[in-house]
Amino acid sequence: MRRPRLPPVLSAADERRWLLPSPLDHRHATAVAEAGADLPEELLAILCRRGLQTPDAVRALLDPEPAPDAMGHFPDLAAAVERLAQACQGAEAVAICGDYDADGMTSTALLVGVLQRLGARPRAAIPSRLEEGYGLNVAMVEGLAAEGVRLLITVDNGVAASEALERAHALAVEVILTDHHTLPPQLPPHLALLHPAVTPGDSPYRGLAGVGLAHVLATALCRRLRHRHGLEIALNLFCIGTIADMAPLAGVNRRWLLDGLPLLGRTPLPGLQALQQLAGVEKHWVDAEAVGFQLAPRINAVGRLGDPQLVVDLLTTEDPERAHELARACEALNRQRRDLCSSIEAEALALLEADGPQRPAFLLLAQGHWHPGVIGIVAARLVERFGRPVALLAGEGGGRLRASVRAPKGFAVDEALMACAELLERHGGHPAAGGFTVRAENVGALHDRLEGLARHWLEAVGDGRAVEPEALLRLERIDRDFWRQLQRLAPFGSGHPTPLFWSSRCQLLEQKWLRGGHLQLQLGQGEARLRAIAWRWQGPGQWDGPVDVAYRLRRDEWQGVERFQLDVEAIRCSGTEEVVLQRRDRTYWCRRQGDTLVIRNAAGEELRSPVRAVAAERGVLEDGHHPYVQGLLRDAAMALGMVSG
Repeated sequence: MRRPRLPPVLSAADERRWLLPSPLDHRHATAVAEAGADLPEELLAILCRRGLQTPDAVRALLDPEPAPDAMGHFPDLAAAVERLAQACQGAEAVAICGDYDADGMTSTALLVGVLQRLGARPRAAIPSRLEEGYGLNVAMVEGLAAEGVRLLITVDNGVAASEALERAHALAVEVILTDHHTLPPQLPPHLALLHPAVTPGDSPYRGLAGVGLAHVLATALCRRLRHRHGLEIALNLFCIGTIADMAPLAGVNRRWLLDGLPLLGRTPLPGLQALQQLAGVEKHWVDAEAVGFQLAPRINAVGRLGDPQLVVDLLTTEDPERAHELARACEALNRQRRDLCSSIEAEALALLEADGPQRPAFLLLAQGHWHPGVIGIVAARLVERFGRPVALLAGEGGGRLRASVRAPKGFAVDEALMACAELLERHGGHPAAGGFTVRAENVGALHDRLEGLARHWLEAVGDGRAVEPEALLRLERIDRDFWRQLQRLAPFGSGHPTPLFWSSRCQLLEQKWLRGGHLQLQLGQGEARLRAIAWRWQGPGQWDGPVDVAYRLRRDEWQGVERFQLDVEAIRCSGTEEVVLQRRDRTYWCRRQGDTLVIRNAAGEELRSPVRAVAAERGVLEDGHHPYVQGLLRDAAMALGMVSG
């Protein structure tokens, strides 16, 4: 359906709450500046607001220490390496049991590729998402044992597979467990365990995902056998899996990504080369964003819709022609994934529309024909749109439905599912996402329970879609030098997201709808002119006059010309709106009139103070006020977009 022609005034809405940062404590800002003295003020402010308020903390981000010897952090690593060395020297068959997500598939491919090069005979053993479900199972163990396999490595799973590990023990199959999921109170039989939780409390290995543990094991084995052939491919696949799994970008994760991302553009793996080419990734510009938004979805699509062995074959083949054939198969599944997501999202929105304008606090929708492999993606889109927890349910057969759950920051999915445990067949997850299986007759009671939990949460927070920009940035500050300095803070990801900037009082110069419901804008501020994209923009509303824009900065090349783009998260009217400040037990109402701040107290008394600019990107308040009043004025000026820090 074609969109109607837009009127001259921008017709799209953003009713989200804006939570602007407080002005910085200048003592902290000074300490941060000592460690990154040549960083722009806006980036120093972001570091400070993220809690990096000492020179050591800033240096740890910009240039982390090399990884310490893993042997001193994983008690069972030596035993695991010794057993694998025997397998390599004896050309022994080794099964690698992985998971069907990107972390599990890259972990599996990493160990298969390295062990092949070191002389073993590895084979992948990944269960089917639809037929077998997650993790090592008894049937897999029995089948592998019948084929003569006597050594098995789990990656990204295993610690909860009690029955399968008991069966392996009974069949004399030795098992090396590498997993980062919650450890049970008592572990089943195993030869060795590599898990972040067994490392010292302050270990830089604490944040490893499954692929990180596979990397630890593979590199230790390569060093034990004095063989370097596997080190580069291990680092390549570590980067892909770690970013895809959204592992925290701290400790050794950060150090290895800084070392490994620059190498991805010239990877020796034909499969990665082919995947990058089909994804349109610049050969010499493979950063965390390219991995997360272009490579990882193509890998994940296979695990959601197809056979994970396809990804393992792609990432381990040494034949370029075979690599391109496999990459094209991944690309086809990714297109199918996009089509399915669009179709399910349209159905979900139609169901919500049919229920009327009032939205429940917890959105729960079920259709038996939905594909369970992609409902989690659609649930995440609905969370982004409505700011509420979402569960989408697909048919599983036997009178049961399988669900994927996503939620805004602050609503704990795992705790909510635990509170509904007696209504569920099984469940699991973490605060932001989870899944469960439920019998059809329990869905109504389950929704009532989840609705109550979500309504209580919404009453406390007001809205799950708050916009929280971190630093005020004038558009004329955005140039190649600022981008270069921003990249010093990269890579961005879990625990260290891409900064969200905001610019105040921008002019809307042009607007155009693009295919897919994206809105393209031309923004102006002073002499600066920049292109902005509001992806998947929705909702009614208007802005007339200047706007405030919250965005993330992106760089790309168009016909060989470098350009910068604003990826818009939110837009609101600028200027005369009032903000309310709470200071101890006092309330103040603040507004701007031109370049003058007007602050009114509960008694109706008003204070007016002009703001004078002292630099293109920063303003300071006129002197002569009491320190309390100066602080109040600065907080109001920050909230109204009149000063930056």
